[in-house]
Amino acid sequence: MGSNDAWMGDAQPYLAPRQAGERDAWSAEATAHGRRGSQRLLAVEEVDPPDSVRDFLGIGPTERVVVRRRLILLDDEPVELADSYYPTHIARGTRLAERGKIPGGAVTLLSALGFTPEDEPLEDVSAATVSPSQCAALNLSPGTPVLVLTRFTTSTSGEPMEVSVMTMTRHLQYRQRKQAS
Repeated sequence: MGSNDAWMGDAQPYLAPRQAGERDAWSAEATAHGRRGSQRLLAVEEVDPPDSVRDFLGIGPTERVVVRRRLILLDDEPVELADSYYPTHIARGTRLAERGKIPGGAVTLLSALGFTPEDEPLEDVSAATVSPSQCAALNLSPGTPVLVLTRFTTSTSGEPMEVSVMTMTRHLQYRQRKQAS
């Protein structure tokens, strides 16, 4: 996806539980722009998380997390790698820890488990050079720059519940909201 076909995205649909039969947020967003969005689940596993994930989730140095790794496609072309990390005390024994599609997506399942995401998660955007494994997955040449969007989400009760790290080849636009002072 080049910068000339970018659109204004909104994180809110990705934080809202889906109704039965409703399309996932990415498919719905792509369809609204006359495109086809899909995703492929690459892995579901327990791992030692990156330090930023460990710090946000407030877990100890030997605790592991569940990660769901996905390849995001636009018109069948890879545009993003998305890794979503969950504390094991939330994910173990649920579909989050199982390989397979989750009806309504992870946010719908989390909400059903009592972890409704807050409305305004912290999002960190940085630039990086694509790694060799990312080159292969995203069909990029070595040295290609990518955007890395990390979304830190807590529940409405204040419990850290998810960290999503999205490595993107596409243009990203944001609209800022003014907060009352």
